[in-house]
Amino acid sequence: MDHKAALEPLVHEDYRFIPHVGGMVMGKSDFIAIAGSGGVTMENHRILFENDEIGIEHGIAHFANGSTSEAVLTFNRFEDGKLILTETGATPLSDDYQLIGT
Repeated sequence: MDHKAALEPLVHEDYRFIPHVGGMVMGKSDFIAIAGSGGVTMENHRILFENDEIGIEHGIAHFANGSTSEAVLTFNRFEDGKLILTETGATPLSDDYQLIGT
């Protein structure tokens, strides 16, 4: 089973992804298309807290487009056993931070 088919039943139809850059809100289909695309790889990923309502995770994100790597904190909310909201916050990991592709 590919990642898209595996994610489909786990993500709520009303899902929203609010990333820390770009001032945008993405929906379920956007999230599923991005996940596993290779555009972002995570290092030292760990779940800091999780229960039936929320999940908080942290990791180092490396971007295929050459943007500066970031330490990313992610807040997830669950509803009806599915992921319904993801919001991220990040700290650039270099003094010469570059966000490419904006």
